[in-house]
Amino acid sequence: MTTTLWTIGTGGSKALNEALEALKTNASLTTLDLGGNSIGEKGAHALEEALKTNSTLTTLNLYNNSIGDNGAQALGEALKTNSTLATLNLLNNSIGNDGAQALGVALKTNSTLATLYLANNSIGDNGAQALGEALKTNSTLATLNLYNNSIGDDGAQALGVALKTNSTLATLDFGRNKIRDNGAQALGEALKTNSTLATLHLPNNSIGDIGAQALAEALKTNSTLATLNFGKNKIGGKGAQALGEALKTNSTLTTLRLNENPIGDNGVQALGEVLKTNTTLAALHLQDNLIGEIGAQTLGEALKTNSTLATLHLPNNSIGDNGAQALGEALKTNSTLSTLNLLNNSIGDIGAQALGVALKTNSTLATLDFGTNKIRDNGAQALGEALKTNSTLTTLNLPNNSIGDKGAQALGEALKTNSTLATLNLLDNSIGDDGAQALGEALKTNSTLATLDFGRNKIRDNGAQALGEALKTNSTLATLDLNNNSIGDNGAQALGEALKTNSTLATLNLQSNSIWYKGLLAFSEALKTNSTLTSLDLQGNLIEPKIVEAFSKALKSKSALTTLDLTCNSIEDNGAHALSEALSTNSTLTTLYLTGNLFKGSGVHALADALKINSSLIILDLQNNSTGDGGVQALSEALKINSTLTTLDLWRNSIGEKGAQALAEALKTNGTLTTLYLQNNSVGDGGAQELSQALKMNSTLMTLDLWGNSIGDNGAQALSEALMRNSTLTTLYLQNNSIGDKGAQALSHALQINSTLTTFDLSCNSVTDKGAMALCKVSRICFVGTQMFM
Repeated sequence: MTTTLWTIGTGGSKALNEALEALKTNASLTTLDLGGNSIGEKGAHALEEALKTNSTLTTLNLYNNSIGDNGAQALGEALKTNSTLATLNLLNNSIGNDGAQALGVALKTNSTLATLYLANNSIGDNGAQALGEALKTNSTLATLNLYNNSIGDDGAQALGVALKTNSTLATLDFGRNKIRDNGAQALGEALKTNSTLATLHLPNNSIGDIGAQALAEALKTNSTLATLNFGKNKIGGKGAQALGEALKTNSTLTTLRLNENPIGDNGVQALGEVLKTNTTLAALHLQDNLIGEIGAQTLGEALKTNSTLATLHLPNNSIGDNGAQALGEALKTNSTLSTLNLLNNSIGDIGAQALGVALKTNSTLATLDFGTNKIRDNGAQALGEALKTNSTLTTLNLPNNSIGDKGAQALGEALKTNSTLATLNLLDNSIGDDGAQALGEALKTNSTLATLDFGRNKIRDNGAQALGEALKTNSTLATLDLNNNSIGDNGAQALGEALKTNSTLATLNLQSNSIWYKGLLAFSEALKTNSTLTSLDLQGNLIEPKIVEAFSKALKSKSALTTLDLTCNSIEDNGAHALSEALSTNSTLTTLYLTGNLFKGSGVHALADALKINSSLIILDLQNNSTGDGGVQALSEALKINSTLTTLDLWRNSIGEKGAQALAEALKTNGTLTTLYLQNNSVGDGGAQELSQALKMNSTLMTLDLWGNSIGDNGAQALSEALMRNSTLTTLYLQNNSIGDKGAQALSHALQINSTLTTFDLSCNSVTDKGAMALCKVSRICFVGTQMFM
């Protein structure tokens, strides 16, 4: 039977009707994706009826649909009789504990569902307990995702009890909940007897040493767990030492994540000791763990004999040169490590030289991250020497160091003969033209490098010309980042000329250089014939009207460009008219950034006319122009017709009440816009009231930003009325307005009814403790003043 994937974009009831028809008529439909369609409770009920009789669907994605607890209950009823569905994704649907309980009841009898995603649903302990009860008898569920659900120890204990008898669950995600030591102890007890769980995620909880010790004790006898994620808890040295003891006998754990726990050198020493004999651990993540040179030296000693560890992450520690030297010594003989991350560790030339020496003989390391350290030319030269003979390294990250021309020249020399390096990141160093010329020479013959990041260096025209010459013959480079250098017209012309014949470069970033007329004209000419470049970033250069016209002509041709960034280029209305003409016929551009230009009425009107015809643009950024109410009225008319734009950014555009009123009218019928930014305008209470009326009818908008719009209590009260009826908005920004306690109390009342809003920001208003407490009693994520209340 033919497998069919049916993906339906945002469209509310229309999308649902299409899906229901497909379920009735398509006899091969196995996957249905209705994510982000705002089908709501009624839609879930309609799907319930369809699922009761459908016998082909195996995967149903309903993330971001505001189905609520009633919708989840309906789907639960369907699961009692459906015999084919294997994957159900209900991420971010506000199903609450009632919805989770209904799904739990269904799981007691359902015999096909293998994967259930319930992240971001506020199911709490009661919901988790219901799912735990179901798992005692369910015999098919293999993956359960409960990320960010306000589950505490009681919920974790219930799942722990279930795991003692459950024989199918292989993956359990408990990340970002409220689990403490008691909950971790319950899970530890379960792992002593459980024989199926292979992955357990517990990041972003409040588990301390006691909880870690309990889980470590379980690892001594458990024979199935392969991945344990403890990131961002409160585990110290004692907890790490307990895990080390467990790893002496454990023979299944392959991945251990302890990121952002204060384990220190003592904890790492325990882990290092066990690595000398452990034969299963393949990945160890120790980011931001207060590790110094002593801890790194212990790990280095372990790597000399360890034969399984392939990934070691140590970013944001303080291992310094001594620690790097110890790791370098280990790499001379180690034959398994393939990824080493040493980001932000105060490593200088001495440490880099030690790693360079190791790379000459090491035959396994493929990725080395040295970002944000203190490496200068000597260290880069040592790494360059190593690359001449090394035949395994594919990625070398050296951003935010102090490498100059000599270091870049050494790396360039190496690339002439190196045949494996695919990514070289030299962002934010001190490389000038000489270094760029050396890399350019290397690119003429190098046949492996695909990504080169030269951003934030000191490259001028000579360096850019050298790179341009290289691009004429190079056949592998796909991404070149030259942002924030000092490249002018001559350098840009050279790059443009290269693009006429180059057939591999897909992304070119020239943001914030000094490119003017001739250079930009060269790019516009190149786009007429180039068939591979999809993203061109020219933000922060100086584009004259004639140049915009030239780019517009290029866009009318068979350009492959999908993203064009013309931010902060002083483009005026004439340029907007030219772009409008291009958008009327162009069918490839999906993203257009025009922030910080000089558009006024007629220019915005022209762009609006293009939107009525264009069928490809998804994101339009008009931040910080002078659109005004007249321009917004034109854009609003376009939104009534346009069916592709999902994001419109009108931050700081002198929009008042009339402009807001026009947008509101458009939102009543528009079925695609999901994100609208109106920050730093002047819509006031009247504008907020108009937008509120629209929100009562709109079924697609998910993010509305009204930051800094002079909205007071009347506007807030109107928005609260809308929130009682709206079932799609998930994010509302109201910071830096003039809302007081009356407005806050009205919003609080609305939040008691609304089941979809997850992010709500009221910081920098006039709300006192009275209003703040009213809000935070009901909100899931609430920002008031300078504090976040959960």
